Amino acid sequence: MYSAKNLSDDPVAVPDRPGEPAANGVRFTVLGPLGILRDGVDHTPTTPKLLQLLALLVLSPGKMVHADAIAQELWATKPPRTMRTTMHTYVYHLRRYLDQNRLDGGLDSVLVTKAPGYVFRIDPAQVDVFRFGQLQQEGQELLRQDRHAAAVERLRAALNVWTGPPLANVPCGPVLLPYTVELLEQQRTTLHMLIEAEIASGHHRELIGELRSLTVGNPLDEALHGQLMRALGRSGRRSDAMAVYRTLRQRLCDELGVEPCDDLQLLHRDLISEGDHR
Repeated sequence: MYSAKNLSDDPVAVPDRPGEPAANGVRFTVLGPLGILRDGVDHTPTTPKLLQLLALLVLSPGKMVHADAIAQELWATKPPRTMRTTMHTYVYHLRRYLDQNRLDGGLDSVLVTKAPGYVFRIDPAQVDVFRFGQLQQEGQELLRQDRHAAAVERLRAALNVWTGPPLANVPCGPVLLPYTVELLEQQRTTLHMLIEAEIASGHHRELIGELRSLTVGNPLDEALHGQLMRALGRSGRRSDAMAVYRTLRQRLCDELGVEPCDDLQLLHRDLISEGDHR
């Protein structure tokens, strides 16, 4: 999953010391507040513009972030007349902050200029979103192989990487905001896969309470409602499953003017058919 669409160009070779590891012992968090942690100590800057700049760089580890993308994120459609000078000033302050807090891992600078932009010389494995993507992909592959218990372990570990909304402390502009939306969709997809793996593992009864809570918080999420219906049906609570369908159908009709998706309608018909055959 790890990507940084619209943020960077192709990976570039790091100048000066290409063989030296960057920023050892330093981790970066994105899935929650943006953070810089060294040996468990928080070293995150607080200035809003520096946070935006840092977020753009962290999301493209080892890649060149174009100056135009930085300008778009920082000022959208209203850049100052001194845009380039101001941008260079922000880069200077961030570089100085990293150096003063000893976050450069012994490099001359972890943040280097590479025309027409800048490169943040860190390993993707230092960023929590990389770990999330790795666990998600492993869980998805295990799910395809019908190794449901192992898939549950990986997918739950992936979700446990999250500590809150992505970039929660960053005033996201037009470049970062779509990325946070994409991350939330990835979190939602991972949750759906986890529930599928749990149901396939025979844990449908244990899931009912969690699914009821999730559907209350996501009243128009048809996939979650379908999973709740299946969990109830497999637990011998067919009438409760059908009540979930009726409530959702009424809400969809009232709020969106649409019927439930084909999969839900088929699931509902299967529940009715099951009852007729008893």
